[in-house]
Amino acid sequence: MVAKFFRALGDPTRLRLLEFLLAGEHTVSECVTHVGLSQGRVSVHLACLADCGYVAARREGRFTHYRVLDPRVADLVVLARALASDNCAALAACARIAPPT
Repeated sequence: MVAKFFRALGDPTRLRLLEFLLAGEHTVSECVTHVGLSQGRVSVHLACLADCGYVAARREGRFTHYRVLDPRVADLVVLARALASDNCAALAACARIAPPT
């Protein structure tokens, strides 16, 4: 389960969306503008984050608003960024994990 937990965060787009939602609730349209992908692709990524329990969706009329479900996610993202920064050279040189596309 822990590997699956991290796998949901392993996609650069999902991570960007999650970080965007840390600042507060946003609509799908705002998320689309932020990441620069189609509405369909963003919706799939948001659905994944919701299915895995990272975010919650709230309908208001024709709009769906997403927010981070658990405030500990912010701590996790900050810690991950710090660890990645401290290990930047090793991560960049790692040939076993493909670079993001």
